[in-house]
Amino acid sequence: QVQLVESGGGLVQAGGSLRLSCAASGRTFSNYDMGWFRQAPGKEREFVAVISWSGRSTVYADSVKGRFTSSRDNAKNTVYLQMNSLKPEDTAVYYCAAIYRDQWSRVLLANSYDYWGQGTQVTVSS
Repeated sequence: QVQLVESGGGLVQAGGSLRLSCAASGRTFSNYDMGWFRQAPGKEREFVAVISWSGRSTVYADSVKGRFTSSRDNAKNTVYLQMNSLKPEDTAVYYCAAIYRDQWSRVLLANSYDYWGQGTQVTVSS
């Protein structure tokens, strides 16, 4: 089992920044690629970003590319999502998720992930 706990959400004005953290416990964190997803009210959960177990590879959704950056610190069992130039359409509950490594072709799909955090609310006001 891997337990994931997100933090860092909140209310921010458009153009502002937030950094989300996701702390992991349980199994070896460095064996997992870590994804970020979000879900807005009335919408399906959507892929935001993923970072490989080593931190060497990342993929971003087109809607956040150039504004969001994911990083990780395997020594601290934590993955981060730095969100800059936030827009009202970024408002959602943000989730981190873990998928065992070596399944890179599947990392864009929410149902590929084995473990999920409880989510943290991000609200961007206009």
